[in-house]
Amino acid sequence: MSLKNHPGHPQHRRPMFQTNQSTCALFVGTWVRDDSYPLYQYSNCPIIDAEFNCQLYGRPDSDYLKYRWQPLNCVLPRFDGLVFLSKMRGKNVMFVGDSLGRNQWESLICMISASTPKMQTQIIRGDPLSTFRFLEYGLSISFYKAPYLVDIDVVQGTRILKLEGIDENGNAWRMADVLVFNTGHWWTHKGSLQGWDLIESGGKYYKDMDRLVAMEKGLRTWSNWVDTYVDRTRTRVFFQSISPTHYDPSEWGIGATATVTKNCYGETAPMTGTTYPGTYPDQMRVVDEVIREMHVSTYLLDITMLSELRKDGHPSIYSGDLSPTQRANPDRTADCSHWCLPGLPDTWNQLFYTVLFY
Repeated sequence: MSLKNHPGHPQHRRPMFQTNQSTCALFVGTWVRDDSYPLYQYSNCPIIDAEFNCQLYGRPDSDYLKYRWQPLNCVLPRFDGLVFLSKMRGKNVMFVGDSLGRNQWESLICMISASTPKMQTQIIRGDPLSTFRFLEYGLSISFYKAPYLVDIDVVQGTRILKLEGIDENGNAWRMADVLVFNTGHWWTHKGSLQGWDLIESGGKYYKDMDRLVAMEKGLRTWSNWVDTYVDRTRTRVFFQSISPTHYDPSEWGIGATATVTKNCYGETAPMTGTTYPGTYPDQMRVVDEVIREMHVSTYLLDITMLSELRKDGHPSIYSGDLSPTQRANPDRTADCSHWCLPGLPDTWNQLFYTVLFY
């Protein structure tokens, strides 16, 4: 049984499906206008970080909130926070990765909270681990910051990225019932954004190396950890595919559009159609290959293409992390890599919910 092709048909539950075994290609589709969205208001969700809180920080348009992802040959079940709580009672869901993982973590908490506004909750914020608890249901939803998944050791002030080291991070993941991993953006960062000073691999130290090679080595260390330590009878493992950025208008605009803006600033509508004319990230080829070779079933939440179409979904200059001076200079400061909340990560979580429970 699979998700049915017509609205109003009762949804049949199945314990788990992989998209390639299903009649529903979840990640191929189009964005359709739906005025019943968003699923929550920013003012009703206390956990949204300033950098994602676009409405609070002055974003003037709101049409970007009114789109629903429509797979080509099925209808997604609407997210129901009470269903999530009851099915995940007593469980620990953990997002692991970079700030895109934090984006998704906060979105899921907002979506569940909208169904249960008076429920007792508790938040413990820390670094690298933050946990939000829905006390009545004994459900913990955590975010563990590990932008490369593998470990970084600091030795006498020098940050060493250990491509074969993961035990320090991994110890924190072992008790989770659901793990959602992501990595990608930090592997390409250079200069002041680079998160390490030296790379350690094979017992040697490098000042730099091909970043795609480094990412593949790190991902293989991660996949070996999952294959070794995850109890597949108890824990479900997901990997969030690469979240795209929109810094190059030539990818989506021709002629006049491309000359007006240098990035996502001022974009208020998604791309039409089902495919994105930009480039498919090289990093995804590495992710696909590593996941294919794993022994523990790891579900790829393949959100890259559907997110590519949402050039309108980024904070741009409407981020609480920017000063007024920075906001006045969108060409240099617009954030076209994270996503507004409410916004696109809510769809990631609707897809996550669908795969978990249907």
